[in-house]
Amino acid sequence: MDGAWEVWVGATAGPVWGRREQQDFRSRVRGTLLGVAVGDALGAPVDGMSVAAIREAHGAEGLVDMVPAYGRRGAVTHHTQLTLYSVDGLIRAQVRRDTGAWHPPTDLHRAYLRWATTQRDWGPDERRKEDGWLAREEWLYARRDPARALLVGLGDDTMGTPDAPKNPGEAGPEAAARSAPFGLLVGWEPQLVAQLAVECAAQTHGHPVACLAAAAYAVTVHALARGENLDAAVQQTLALLATRPGHQPVSDALQQALGAVRQGMPTPERVSGLIGAGTAEGVVSAAVYCTLVGQDVRRSLCLSVNHDGPSAATGALTGGLLGALHGETALPPAWLAELEGRPTILELADDFAMEMTQGPALHSPAASSPAWLARYPRGA
Repeated sequence: MDGAWEVWVGATAGPVWGRREQQDFRSRVRGTLLGVAVGDALGAPVDGMSVAAIREAHGAEGLVDMVPAYGRRGAVTHHTQLTLYSVDGLIRAQVRRDTGAWHPPTDLHRAYLRWATTQRDWGPDERRKEDGWLAREEWLYARRDPARALLVGLGDDTMGTPDAPKNPGEAGPEAAARSAPFGLLVGWEPQLVAQLAVECAAQTHGHPVACLAAAAYAVTVHALARGENLDAAVQQTLALLATRPGHQPVSDALQQALGAVRQGMPTPERVSGLIGAGTAEGVVSAAVYCTLVGQDVRRSLCLSVNHDGPSAATGALTGGLLGALHGETALPPAWLAELEGRPTILELADDFAMEMTQGPALHSPAASSPAWLARYPRGA
């Protein structure tokens, strides 16, 4: 075991799961992953457009429904792709733990390298059994304008770490946008969730702001998945951030989101002001704001994509918060009906929920389900 993670083993013991708790957790897992994807798909067609251009294309209210991107309605981007690989990596980390190996950042890095392969290859290689089932999903091989930092950070097998990060000047929101699944580790202590998010962000986005924004987002999702309301979740996140060096830009951005709630009716201009230059802390701040002020899930999501910034990332981050807060049934069904990859997302969400609530029944050092190990092999 890696020494730095060995001390955390006791902090990852799961809660005792009754049937009602399992059902609630599964709904929040499904809601989080579907929410990320719905927000991502809603924002993709207007990503990077100005408010004026969005209104010119879609009317005075801006975008209020799914419209085509990448040739179809409901198409997702690399934010959703990488979020799904985050889930895959987390399940694989739990499975590999039976072998005595316990270093989740390495398992996440291997998962992200499998995603990077999808951006180079034409489709799945059926010979690579160690890749597991997710890597055989053909729709995930679509290249959806991934940020250069992602391709560079995952362009070789060297794993970035907080001490030696990849792209140390990169402060974009992409690492935060794949971090919702870390918050679904409800049996973990928040400090460990934050540490995992930081270490995984450093694999592609090494600027301290990007790493701490990813941690802040993951810890906020974590509190929501445990049943807190959003205001309480943000307060807990601020308390945790205060213990970390360099936290001030991220803490200030979250405080600005809370303050903006009291400044009147939400507008695209207010969201754009929170986003600022489009770096990670501003986009996370805007997602928190949109979740807090939206009168319902649909309006929150629309607010999160109608602005001058990175609409797909803001939509994905907002959708993850809404899904963790309310569960899957709160998401707009008409949007879910045309969401790209929905069967895969649901299958992966249910696998994650089953692993986290019933993992010992699926695998152990002594005996394991062959079907489960075929889906999530220990070797890669």
